[in-house]
Amino acid sequence: MKLPPPVEVSTNQVSFDVSEIEPLLQAPPMNLPPWPEAQITLRDGRILYIRQAKLEEVPAMLGYMEKVMKVQKDFYDIVGVRVYGEILGWARKRIKDPFHLVGLIDGEWLGLANGRVMNEDIAISLHTMTFARRGRLGWAMYYAKTYYALEVLKCKEWWSTFESYNGWRMAGVEMAQPTKPWPEYQHELGGARVYYLTQAAWNSGVKNFCEQMIGSAMSFNVTDEVRKANENFRVPETVDL
Repeated sequence: MKLPPPVEVSTNQVSFDVSEIEPLLQAPPMNLPPWPEAQITLRDGRILYIRQAKLEEVPAMLGYMEKVMKVQKDFYDIVGVRVYGEILGWARKRIKDPFHLVGLIDGEWLGLANGRVMNEDIAISLHTMTFARRGRLGWAMYYAKTYYALEVLKCKEWWSTFESYNGWRMAGVEMAQPTKPWPEYQHELGGARVYYLTQAAWNSGVKNFCEQMIGSAMSFNVTDEVRKANENFRVPETVDL
């Protein structure tokens, strides 16, 4: 769009250094506390190690997600595409205050749980994915990011939506999450319904979700043995979902 200037000007062109534009495109980050590393014994006896993802792991993560997004089953395709964009948005600084938690067993990337912080009161769940189907790994990953939002960040509300039937059952039903009035409230993932948890719901029982659904609590006292077993990050060799 062009319009003639309403007054005489000394120059017809104004140039910008891209470093001057970037602050307008990149959301200024909040000072978020880090996720404390954790471990949990799954129902099948394996020990899952959960930590924050690292930027240097992004290329390997994106490479694996390219394979996942081609799986036309259980909504892996659409979730895979969206997760790819969320990871890339984090790396390119085009998503506001994201957090990405990876679940590892002996260094193998088997779970992802991510989200972002809208403001001091509301954190938004984006996606939970698992790349192995044993031990209720997905339950542990979703719980971890819910714990981060409500227990570490102390947000007042945690907003989710669900694209798959398994995800809806795992977190929407089994955490007894109510929904906001729709369409007045819409989740940013496609305008779907907003399921939510409040601090009151969290503290009245949801905080014990892992003990109820997995049979063991999440521990933030990670052993040296578990940490050493997961010091080298690697993606699965195959996509068997």
